[in-house]
Amino acid sequence: MPAATRRAAVTEAKEGHVAFRGSRTWYRIAGNLDSPRLPLVVAHGGPGCTYDYVDTFKDIAALDGRAVIHYDQLGNGNSTRLPEKGPDFWTVDLFLDELDTLLRSLGIEHRYAFLGQSWGGMLGAEHAVRRPEGLKALVIANSPANMRTWVSEANRLRRELPADVQDTLTRHEAAGTITDPEYVAASRVFYDRHVCRVVPWPPEVARTFAIMDEDNTVYRNMNGPTEFHVIGTMKDWTIEDRLPDIAVPTLLISGRHDEATPEVVRPYVERVPGIRWVLFEHSSHMPHVEERELCMRTVSDFLKTQD
Repeated sequence: MPAATRRAAVTEAKEGHVAFRGSRTWYRIAGNLDSPRLPLVVAHGGPGCTYDYVDTFKDIAALDGRAVIHYDQLGNGNSTRLPEKGPDFWTVDLFLDELDTLLRSLGIEHRYAFLGQSWGGMLGAEHAVRRPEGLKALVIANSPANMRTWVSEANRLRRELPADVQDTLTRHEAAGTITDPEYVAASRVFYDRHVCRVVPWPPEVARTFAIMDEDNTVYRNMNGPTEFHVIGTMKDWTIEDRLPDIAVPTLLISGRHDEATPEVVRPYVERVPGIRWVLFEHSSHMPHVEERELCMRTVSDFLKTQD
């Protein structure tokens, strides 16, 4: 079956909401939860993005017949927005609790796989080191293990940008005018190199960034103003020393041009027992968009070995 036909076969999906701490978490299921294959839960990045830009992982429902569950984390996208909440509210534990609530509500807490992209992979690692009984497989996609390394590498890549782009970024940061169109355009040079190299961005990627422009509450509080200046609640986050506690089969994916550089993902490679690392040669931070079919086959093949 051609890839486009397979993708069309899963366009009809079930959507709903789960009650969580007086708010609602939106989810969507592509495929059938009654399938004997492990259901796959997909978590978006940010913190503060939406499911849209990782929507392509629904292809896996058609590839091998498993259910694929996307959700918008609290504060984002189709879930309850909480712009009045400050840094003390937005914590790793909050999102771990939300994930557990989602798993229980869908009745899959005893048997599932988890894929997290960028911040979603950080969340997945935090989930996995707690060794939940039902987690059977983990995919960490383009994720840091230490935020200090992430920032260091982002700024190293920034120094490789054209001099005029660097000057524009520095000038507006000093002036506090990072919403100026000139700064946004200069930042886009970095994004087009190290976040998504498909130009123009696919609609689902552009949609996530547009929604974040409307409401950046979670990103602003947990990350900070930009990729280069992480001053939010995650600024000192690391999971490096806890990675040996991950006890399920794990796949790590990243891109050759990724802002999650080899140095950023190295702790996963070195410390997660038995991990497999796949580097996508023509991708940056979004192999699921930049090398879509190869990425889907790679994840699907890994999951099939765990069903």
